[in-house]
Amino acid sequence: MAIDFRLTERQRELQLQSRKFASEVLTPAIEAETLPTAEQRFAATRPAYEAMIAAGFLRKCIPRSAGGESVGLTDTAILVEELYAANASVTLTLIGTVLGLLPLLIGGTKEQRDRLLPPFLKQTGAPLAGFCATEPGGSANAASPPPGEGVRTTARLSGDRWIIQGRKSWVSSATGWDRKGADLLSVLCRTDPDAPSERGVSVMLVERPASGLVFERAMNSVGHRAHLLPVFGFEGVSIPSDNVLGSVGGGLALTAACFTGASALVGVFAVALMRAAFDFALAFARNEKRGGIHPIIEHQAVGYALADAKMAIETTRCLCWRACQAVDLQAPAAEELAIEAKLFGSETAVRVLTDLMRVVGVESYDHALPLGRLLQDALALPLFGGGNIGVRRRRLHAILQRPGYDPLTASSEVEA
Repeated sequence: MAIDFRLTERQRELQLQSRKFASEVLTPAIEAETLPTAEQRFAATRPAYEAMIAAGFLRKCIPRSAGGESVGLTDTAILVEELYAANASVTLTLIGTVLGLLPLLIGGTKEQRDRLLPPFLKQTGAPLAGFCATEPGGSANAASPPPGEGVRTTARLSGDRWIIQGRKSWVSSATGWDRKGADLLSVLCRTDPDAPSERGVSVMLVERPASGLVFERAMNSVGHRAHLLPVFGFEGVSIPSDNVLGSVGGGLALTAACFTGASALVGVFAVALMRAAFDFALAFARNEKRGGIHPIIEHQAVGYALADAKMAIETTRCLCWRACQAVDLQAPAAEELAIEAKLFGSETAVRVLTDLMRVVGVESYDHALPLGRLLQDALALPLFGGGNIGVRRRRLHAILQRPGYDPLTASSEVEA
């Protein structure tokens, strides 16, 4: 029987190492979220992020084939759950950097990877990368043909240089620690205004320092309070012609490939937040009597709420691990399973968090307790990697409409 959810010895060691690091380094770093401005909060997380890099967690998310230590997305899911459960903001800075590197890892040439990856493989410093896909005003219709705008950021070839013009937003850590840019940015650009979107959009690599990258503002986000989400522009940013990833015009296909694995990790984020909330609510219910004579866990309504939350956590984790395994194996159902993990996990997390707040009562509305913060973080998950309405329509619905789609493929793939 091929189905086995037991961790290998190596995976268990990875899990325990990640849990220990999260407890000792990331949990205390939550204090950064109390500072007054978005940039101050982000800057205060730098020591924790540097410790994460020094401990090798970025290397553990980069494939062995590219010089890292990762053997697959399933291992990444295991470590991400531990880190995100302790500190969503700093963990998102790490995963935002991984997402920024994915176009290079998937679509880059050996020369490009050899030239640009080494700073991210070292266990020193605080390297940042970002995937600049989303634009102010939204990017749900990035592939829209005329008269729709689609991707509005442009790249024009001038001699042996591409000149990038446009604005981006909601890109993790994109303007770096000093407003001058992350170490590497993968930028989705329109390279041929007259071609259909599937042949007229490309992914370009912008290296730091990049003259013309203009910081506008840092968003004061509802959740992930110590994570940097800037609005910024490219004003005549010039890059070498060989900084195109993949083929010119192949940017939308490369973007879709990158976001398949990222979708599965959104479901893992949901597991982590639900788990953190459940741990708190369970301890609360075991110890609090709320003026009665028995701990409230002895009341059926409380017990049922906790039981439902635990079932949701285990169900979501299983779906996420299944999706990650499918991505690792490049299985036919990988895209479908990854999208389902994101949709189901992100929406389940919001429901479970609010249910657990009702278990604790009105005190859960006080930031002295963690549930309000966890809910604020969870509210972002249905919006990550594309809002769930658009993801259902443009990705899952599109899969279901494909000629010859077999709904049983996800549960009946045969080992080759």
